[in-house]
Amino acid sequence: MSRYFNAYVVEKIYIKGYKTGKSLNLKCNYKYKIVNITLIAGARPNFMKIAPIIHAILRAQAQGKLIYYRLVHTGQHYDQKMSQTFFDELNIPEPDVNLGCGGGSQAEQTAAIMVAFEKELMSNPCDLVLVVGDVTSTMACSIVAKKLDIKVAHVEAGIRSYDLTMPEEINRMVTDSITDYFFTTSEEANTNLKKNGISKDRIFFTGNVMIDTLLVNMPRFKANEDYKALNLQTCEYFVLTMHRPANVDETTKLKAIMDEIIRSSKGLPIVFPIHPRTARIFKEIGVSAPNLHIIAPLGYLEFNYLVKNAKAVITDSGGITEETTVMHVPCLTLRNNTERPETCTIGTNMLVGTDPQNIALAMKRLFDGNWQKGSIPELWDGHAAERIVEQIIRLKI
Repeated sequence: MSRYFNAYVVEKIYIKGYKTGKSLNLKCNYKYKIVNITLIAGARPNFMKIAPIIHAILRAQAQGKLIYYRLVHTGQHYDQKMSQTFFDELNIPEPDVNLGCGGGSQAEQTAAIMVAFEKELMSNPCDLVLVVGDVTSTMACSIVAKKLDIKVAHVEAGIRSYDLTMPEEINRMVTDSITDYFFTTSEEANTNLKKNGISKDRIFFTGNVMIDTLLVNMPRFKANEDYKALNLQTCEYFVLTMHRPANVDETTKLKAIMDEIIRSSKGLPIVFPIHPRTARIFKEIGVSAPNLHIIAPLGYLEFNYLVKNAKAVITDSGGITEETTVMHVPCLTLRNNTERPETCTIGTNMLVGTDPQNIALAMKRLFDGNWQKGSIPELWDGHAAERIVEQIIRLKI
């Protein structure tokens, strides 16, 4: 069912309620404006960010606000564990359309999304396309919207690693270069945008929607079968994730990283929910150890239960460093830079890089009990999505 409505100003409009199916008779005059938004979700990191925005829109509708959405899934992640599980667990309504653009190279996927999304927007025009994060779908859909003269809002705008070897950094830079409204997670992001000439009246510091999802779902976190089968104990195991090409594509480098992590772990279990892409490469390097446990990707609730109770997380992800900061879990990031510096300066994250010697030093610091305690960054309070929706309504797009 489409959640769009025509934005004609008339004396009376009849709107079918999203959940109840009941008709609402609303008086309307020229001071009211219906806002139709197309929300883009494509890959696993998007789903955690789009969920609270949808829920905030539904709450606004319940209060009589004239804001409606159409959810477009590009199909960038199409695996059950990488996509559908998150929709189910986070109570995200079924997409209005799935563009089915999974697989292929970066260029092939970008092209496929652009072609499919152009057809979607031509058939279902809107007032605003809202994109989140920094995946291929974010950039591709932003370009299409601007070419069709539709305004773009970017949630998690302005974050920068300044590392152009990262596909995500290119996605961020391209998206922000054509965005109309910027919703940011930190003052650092605000500063980055202002340096690029973005006027402050287009920048809205609203907080972190990832943390909205984390906080509302924390009571629902649950142990999966692996947690029980491995007899894991609180603060007595590591969680490991790796997926970035810079770390996993070079097998010699990947083996050196893995060997040092195992050597420095003092025999504590290392639980590795492996990304499908990494799994294919991992078979080639032949790394194994009694305390290394490779498991299938986990759903949101199970994965964050694992993280919340870990001694530490070792990762090359960006989003996980935000979640560990809020859950006060030490985090070792296998990168030389980060687009989320507040997780290091304020939170529990440390940039370790990929040099085995640095990994060893960081693990020693952890076992010595000298890890930074960390605190929670400003506006990471669980209300970012509400602020975003309120601001969109005020903009009267």
